[in-house]
Amino acid sequence: MPITVVGSIAYDTVKTPFGARERMLGGAAVHFALAASFFDDVRVVGPVGDDFGEEQLAVLRRRGVDVSDVERIEGGKTFFWQGEYGWDLNSRETLDTQLGVFEGFTPKLSEQSRSSEVLFLANIQPDLQRDVREQLPHARFVALDSMNLWIDIARDSLVRAIENVDCVILNDAELRQLTGKPNLVTAAREILSWTAAEQASTAQRRGPSVIVAKQGEYGAALVTRDGFFALPAYPLESVIDPTGAGDTFAGGLVGYIAAHPDETLSDGLLRRAMAHATVLASFNVEEFGTERVERLTGNEIVARIQELHAMTQFSGAPLALRG
Repeated sequence: MPITVVGSIAYDTVKTPFGARERMLGGAAVHFALAASFFDDVRVVGPVGDDFGEEQLAVLRRRGVDVSDVERIEGGKTFFWQGEYGWDLNSRETLDTQLGVFEGFTPKLSEQSRSSEVLFLANIQPDLQRDVREQLPHARFVALDSMNLWIDIARDSLVRAIENVDCVILNDAELRQLTGKPNLVTAAREILSWTAAEQASTAQRRGPSVIVAKQGEYGAALVTRDGFFALPAYPLESVIDPTGAGDTFAGGLVGYIAAHPDETLSDGLLRRAMAHATVLASFNVEEFGTERVERLTGNEIVARIQELHAMTQFSGAPLALRG
């Protein structure tokens, strides 16, 4: 099922203990699209300025991503972010953020983008997420990402946006902040109970049925109404830059689900999607920005999926314990 992603297209300047890059290609929509393109057709919606080069768009085109709805704003500057990571790569300091054309962004979706059956609402203002969602009323699967800023300043709008999607992808701290619950599982269960007020009494219940908690170097957890599943992060000896890892994870998850339109949103499908998301994110962090994913191959993904599977299964019956 074709996927539409709406979000930021950016230049990032990043410094880690292992090196630095100036004005490299970044943005949530970019990282998501590159990962999801391994599974299905992807259409990107987002703004760029006059300073955004054709060579950056070519990175997406080489992966077969449709950039027809990338809007170039005459006289504008592309969204820019600069940050520096500490030694553990879990903490980062934002040194500069320039919204540029993203400040006045109003998503403009072509008829083709509105016809997609899968939609990913990347981290943008919740009112914009709701507006885009309304433009794809018949989408079969809709996922949403957000951040602590919107929880702080636009929580009510974010809750209304969440009530009309199928899948919420946040980190565990954001889940607790959003719900006021002290524990990942109870926080996820709270969000699973949210349903749009105008739909609560209808047979076609709308509201999130899948909650994914990103946990960085510790992996990710999946909570549904029927169960819980977790995977560790793929173990790496060299991690260079975590920028975009969460959006790459989302691209792997949503892309895998989109590539299986004939399957119901079963536990088995979601677990396999989690595994592919975990593996895609592991490649992303091996180099700066999009560098590693740009030259990634399907065979490399399959090999690492097999390794992850071998690492996370065990056999044998439980011991007969005393007492």
